[in-house]
Amino acid sequence: MAETTPTMAEVMAELAELEDPKAREVNERHGDDHGVNLGKLRALAKRLKTQQELARRLWETDDTAARLLALLICRPKAFGRDELDVMVRETRAPKVHDWLVNYVVKKSPHSEDLRLSWSADPDPVVASASWALTTERVAKRPEGLDLAGLLDVVEAEMKDAPDRLQWAMNHCLAQIGIEHAEHRVRAIDIGERLEVLKDYPTSPGCTSPFAPIWITEMVRRQHG
Repeated sequence: MAETTPTMAEVMAELAELEDPKAREVNERHGDDHGVNLGKLRALAKRLKTQQELARRLWETDDTAARLLALLICRPKAFGRDELDVMVRETRAPKVHDWLVNYVVKKSPHSEDLRLSWSADPDPVVASASWALTTERVAKRPEGLDLAGLLDVVEAEMKDAPDRLQWAMNHCLAQIGIEHAEHRVRAIDIGERLEVLKDYPTSPGCTSPFAPIWITEMVRRQHG
């Protein structure tokens, strides 16, 4: 059978060609060490289609652009629980972490197990992954979650949490306020008192991540 799938070297060469110094400059301001336009990266992934073995090899390069591509062409359910645990722990670029949690871990049969095991992790980046998974459940499957208890934790810990963990906790706070009317007043009150992300620069037409504004705006849209 003729070999039609591109080799690892060809894919890495194509990624190198997508490198744009201006894009790198912007990304590095957000802590992401890559210079690839994500639209072009997605187009490349679409052409490659799902290739789990290639995805694993791209991941092993430890290159941010290669890892982002890996997350787009992998088969999320093919990763084992411990494998995902290691991947989250070794991920430092924010965009890779974000895609890994959202595109892979959330679709994994191990997501709930990992959510619980990461919740009290001393590494704030790992703990932030747990909060992201909790936020997903708040929105889609809240049954069995202690929402009041989550608000207690946010109230006690969000103000002094490191950036990525604080961002994830704030998202969960907002989601509880948006989705669960019985907790809305308390969620807004916590946001008002802690003032987390109150002064976050927000582009015109975008909703502020400051929880009281975010909650109020999303509820208004739902009932508008």
